Amino acid sequence: MTDVGGVAADQLRSYIERIERLEEEKAGIAADIKDVFAEAKGNGFDVKTMRQILRLRKLEEVDRQEQETLLDLYKRALGMADGPPLDDE
Repeated sequence: MTDVGGVAADQLRSYIERIERLEEEKAGIAADIKDVFAEAKGNGFDVKTMRQILRLRKLEEVDRQEQETLLDLYKRALGMADGPPLDDE
């Protein structure tokens, strides 16, 4: 192991090269995801809505319910949802 100024150069190079390979893989995966969205759009699916579903599926059930409850509350407060509007306090 080459030590330059207190830095293990070989170890550092190994980390950098591993990160570079992972970045390349990440770019390839991002391109694959983009292709899947394009395919879905071509088949009539709304990509924006699909992205929202993906975000929701990442949440824990309790967090998802809390988010949906708050969204409903805000929509009702603005008169954008079915049901009685919220009273001004």
